[in-house]
Amino acid sequence: MELYITELSKYVINLLMAFYAYESFAVFRYREESRRNGIYTRQNMLMLSIHFSCFMVICFETGDISYLFFYAFQQMVLFATAVLFHMVYPRANRLIINNMCMLLSIGFVILTRLSYEKAVKQFVIVSVSIAMAIIIPFFVHKLKFLKFLTWIYAAAGIAALSVVLFLGRATYGSKISYSIKGVTFQPSEFVKIIFVFFLAGALYESASFFQVAVTAAVAGIHVVILVVSKDLGSALIFFTVYVLMVFVATGNRLYLLAGAGGGAVAAFLAYKLFSHVQVRVQAWRDPWSKIDSGGYQITQSLFAISSGGWFGLGLFEGTPQSIPFVEADFIFSAIAEELGIIFAMCLILVCISCFVMFMDISLKLNDRFYQLIAFGLGVTYIFQVFLTIGGGTKFIPLTGVTLPLVSYGGSSVMTTLIMFAVVEGLCMVRADEEQESRGKGTERKRPEGKGGMGSAKNADDVEEEQDGRKGKRRNSETAGEKRKGRKDRENG
Repeated sequence: MELYITELSKYVINLLMAFYAYESFAVFRYREESRRNGIYTRQNMLMLSIHFSCFMVICFETGDISYLFFYAFQQMVLFATAVLFHMVYPRANRLIINNMCMLLSIGFVILTRLSYEKAVKQFVIVSVSIAMAIIIPFFVHKLKFLKFLTWIYAAAGIAALSVVLFLGRATYGSKISYSIKGVTFQPSEFVKIIFVFFLAGALYESASFFQVAVTAAVAGIHVVILVVSKDLGSALIFFTVYVLMVFVATGNRLYLLAGAGGGAVAAFLAYKLFSHVQVRVQAWRDPWSKIDSGGYQITQSLFAISSGGWFGLGLFEGTPQSIPFVEADFIFSAIAEELGIIFAMCLILVCISCFVMFMDISLKLNDRFYQLIAFGLGVTYIFQVFLTIGGGTKFIPLTGVTLPLVSYGGSSVMTTLIMFAVVEGLCMVRADEEQESRGKGTERKRPEGKGGMGSAKNADDVEEEQDGRKGKRRNSETAGEKRKGRKDRENG
């Protein structure tokens, strides 16, 4: 009986995930948020069904019903997140919140399967991060001075990265984290957001050559510190975000070409200077020749993806533990193996729908500063998704970054939740702009004498006009009577 349930669940879970991915793009058929409510409700029901189905399979496979208690806590947090964001911020975008909760639920499921202890730790971090993130849209919406803190953002980002460079703990040759009283942070994750705010503040008013050059110098300091720390994955994200934000701010294709050329030169130098980069490139080019050494991770990842097939082997039926760091860098491969390629492709589509919504929000904002922030955060998010999935599928060399909201990692998941909360605050800014625009349009269309401060008439003027119209009617009536009397006399 358990075998039949497990086999049937694979098809049900993939079908539900396909419907959810479809609804994530069906949202864009409607411009008004109110017309999307039906889609959002269906998304919530599908997310609940997928989450429940996966944990039922986990209970059947392990024979441990205590997993249901962990599921209940997860469901309470996810449900409360979706409801509270909608109640506290009714003008916020619900697709972003729904997709955020969906990706978190997938992460909980696959981490529970891989390591229960790490799943519990991730759940605690997510709960604390959501409690922090729920107040962020308020500050983004209300604090108008954020655009004037450009150099504070730059100084804070450089300082945070420098602390890791000099005092950070080396992990596999790279200094990427710093510990305070047993709590480990990865500052580069948080600096990503500060870096976007810095670029937006530096470029929203002026995109002259001098301003771009100054911004490039400060951005270069960020990247150089990351390179010296051997955190090359984060350095690549920072560099790409800078190039694309400068291109959007200026509209100059030469900056884009110069960025591409500079990136190619930097990649060549990194290959020559760092031995671990050479190992990753060689493993990417021909992992089979080094299957027992540098190519072991990528070959195991490819084995996992190929063995899963369209619908997956089922939870606890694969061997994702054979991939080193599977819960962080290669979690996409574990998902493809046990939940199926269809599920994995739908996961990619959900991530893309988040990016599309970020871009939609950016295009609709009138304030250049907020517009650049939405664009920069969207690029940061989707490029990290590309690096993680591309590295795990041998599309590009490995970079060692995590899949946002899905992979294990406290700093990564907290940063991404803050990023999504910032975008929700930008949605409220956009709603204010639309309301102000409609108000101005109504005043322009309003005719004279019907209202409006510059053209309103007082009560005395109105009474005088009414008396004048009555006098004219009386005069016309008297003139008509006189003409009629004259005609009667003539006929007599």
